Amino acid sequence: MFTDNSVLDMLLKGLLLTSLAMCWVVVLVRINGLRSFSKMTNFDFVMTVAVGSLLAGASQSQSWLSFGQSAVAMMTLFVVQYSTARARKASDTFESVMQNQPVLLMRDGEIIEQALRQTRVAKSDLMAKLREANVLEMSEVRAVVLETTGDISVLHGASCSQKLLQGVSHRE
Repeated sequence: MFTDNSVLDMLLKGLLLTSLAMCWVVVLVRINGLRSFSKMTNFDFVMTVAVGSLLAGASQSQSWLSFGQSAVAMMTLFVVQYSTARARKASDTFESVMQNQPVLLMRDGEIIEQALRQTRVAKSDLMAKLREANVLEMSEVRAVVLETTGDISVLHGASCSQKLLQGVSHRE
């Protein structure tokens, strides 16, 4: 691709193609904005993994054509992400199709066993998240929510606004 010497060609491909692909990703992120690699939706997570895979593929390209194909595929992912984010913002129906609903796992110090079973969250994982959130007493926990991203949010303290639990599925 760059030279007839196979070792030198391998080194140049690794250095140059990886650098070019990384610069291309930075340009795409700058155009698309801060949300590019957020973890706000499951779609965002898939986007991050796919771009990483395409970046690796671009770095190992054997021709400019295959490098270009990876670059176009990366750009397409960013365009699709931008388009779906706009559509989600504009349409509640599209939002509900694209996004899972968060699930309440615990309410007012009580674990909701049915929700743990349905979401396949182990009680030990829930306890680890409570410790991570510095919960000292189960009675202090107002709510634990399995978010659409797979993260677990722990709300504890004296009270919890109902607005914070708007759109959260209660499977009690």
